[in-house]
Amino acid sequence: MPLRAYVGMLARGARPDAYTFPPLLKAVAAERGAVAPSVGDSVHAHVVKFGLELNAHVASSLVLMYATRGDGVMARALLDVQPAGGGGTPVVWNALMSGHKRSRQFRLSCCSFLDMVRAGVVPTPVTYITVLSACGKGNDVLLGMQLHKRVIESGVLPDLKVENALVGMYAECGEMEAAWDLFEVMQVRNIVSWTSVISGCVRLGQVDRARVLFDRMPERDTVSWTAMIDGYVQAGQFREALEMFREMQLSKVRADEFTMVSIVTACAQLGALETGEWARIYMNRHGIKMDTFVGNALIDMYSKCGSIERAMDVFNEMHSRDKFTWTAIILGLAVNGHGEEAINMFDRMLRAFEAPDEVTFIGVLTACTHAGLVDKGRDFFLSMTVTYRIAPNVMHYGCMIDLLGRAGKLREALETIGKMPMKPSSAIWGTLLAACRVHGNSEIGELAAERLLELDPENSMAYVLLSNLYAKSNRWGDVRWLRQVMMEKGIKKEPGCSLIEMNGTIHEFVAGDRSHPMSEEIYSKLDKVLTDLKNDGYVPDVTEVFVQVTEEEKQKVLYWHSEKLAVAFALLVSESSVTIRIVKNLRMCLDCHNAIKLITKLYMREIVVRDRTRFHHFRHGLCSCKDYW
Repeated sequence: MPLRAYVGMLARGARPDAYTFPPLLKAVAAERGAVAPSVGDSVHAHVVKFGLELNAHVASSLVLMYATRGDGVMARALLDVQPAGGGGTPVVWNALMSGHKRSRQFRLSCCSFLDMVRAGVVPTPVTYITVLSACGKGNDVLLGMQLHKRVIESGVLPDLKVENALVGMYAECGEMEAAWDLFEVMQVRNIVSWTSVISGCVRLGQVDRARVLFDRMPERDTVSWTAMIDGYVQAGQFREALEMFREMQLSKVRADEFTMVSIVTACAQLGALETGEWARIYMNRHGIKMDTFVGNALIDMYSKCGSIERAMDVFNEMHSRDKFTWTAIILGLAVNGHGEEAINMFDRMLRAFEAPDEVTFIGVLTACTHAGLVDKGRDFFLSMTVTYRIAPNVMHYGCMIDLLGRAGKLREALETIGKMPMKPSSAIWGTLLAACRVHGNSEIGELAAERLLELDPENSMAYVLLSNLYAKSNRWGDVRWLRQVMMEKGIKKEPGCSLIEMNGTIHEFVAGDRSHPMSEEIYSKLDKVLTDLKNDGYVPDVTEVFVQVTEEEKQKVLYWHSEKLAVAFALLVSESSVTIRIVKNLRMCLDCHNAIKLITKLYMREIVVRDRTRFHHFRHGLCSCKDYW
């Protein structure tokens, strides 16, 4: 470390000069943690001691250090005592703007440019590059356009770095046509030029356009590959993100920590634990820094793959944690059915003097929901506003409706919706309707369904839940009427889809689909499994079949649900010691829940299913969820 070398230098009696302090101050500026400010102050004292505070390069390094750590007042004071009538030199002003940008005070960076112009200091190309970047990151396109005009008038063009900064500014501000026009007329382009336009397209969700540009690039680096991979992740095209990462490996381009965060995020969404584990090995093998961002992504990935033990391992191994780390592990414990442990983790977070935010409270309320801790949930909800001054948003209210609904407190849930300061969303009414279905409350259920369909008339799940509610109450006439209404309106139930990873490959199953290459063997295996289940007393539960067919045909519809196909496939191709992990796009039906429980008993397999609402850990004929709906 430069600081250690500096101390050794002093110990040997050597005197520092103007070339000593800039790299030393740069290293101090990059440091994070509680001791960094005191170290910086000590180095500053040495600058003064050796009479170098008015040297332009040393002064700019001091300004950069203070601005980077967020002390804009001290940074500006140092600039104002510089020679040239307090106006300073472009180097010092550039340091001030760069420091503000690094501390994410983009507005201050832009304002410093205006002060520089008023002071009569002539901007350099580095000045324009810095302030254009601040405009882009601060989404200040109006100042960016004024800067563009000034750049043209200044005569610094053509300058590739300045042109790239202009393209990047427009792209970050979402002005893609302006960015594209500049890109098209550039006489010389490099990887940065192409990547800026690709990133801009990705930011606007134009991932297909970004891919066309990416394929046209004459050469690509880690940043450009990562931009494209992250674009697929942001667009929810997680399989495409992993495929692009494989192409990146074939191109012999090494990933960095930003690439790996995107890859691990894709694995989390797909439930691709094997690929996620491989990504972790890749990072270790290539010496990719396991910083807080990567650690947080790994915790999220393991949690969403149903492997909370490994998520805890990552959490315990992390040397540095932020509020996102604590929030990720609290949410992970909560959704995997460890409600009490999640609440204990929240207490640990407070003891570590880490302040919770609104996302943390979603995790805590979710934990209370899955653990059935109604009173604790009420207390946490109240403490958000009273203790932490966090205004509950619609998601927090959704957690409370879920908590009360699962506990059967439907009237209180309805009253809570009535007290919401914002308009209830379709998700809020859907949560209440689902609770009414479980507890057989037709009165409140019909009201919830009516409000839900007012907001989302094409919501097939509202019809399904209401139909199931009528069926549970033996109101078969209403069931037939509702299904007729659905047919007349042409509303179709969203098809069930299940994903399962085997040997690093993601396999997708849709209910009743026969497009898989092993389809014949899968259906044959499923028939054998169902025969074994029936011999052990399994009786299909057809109450949730939303089609007007005979009883026998209803059973066939149930048999071919996507998660049953995925389980049959896994039984065919995996070793008996391998945990079967499935991700489903919808809520798992009661029949599949009961069938999979019995499969784990008969076949001695552990199965984890993540559906739209929660995790189900099946083992030895039991499920981790205390109640099911």
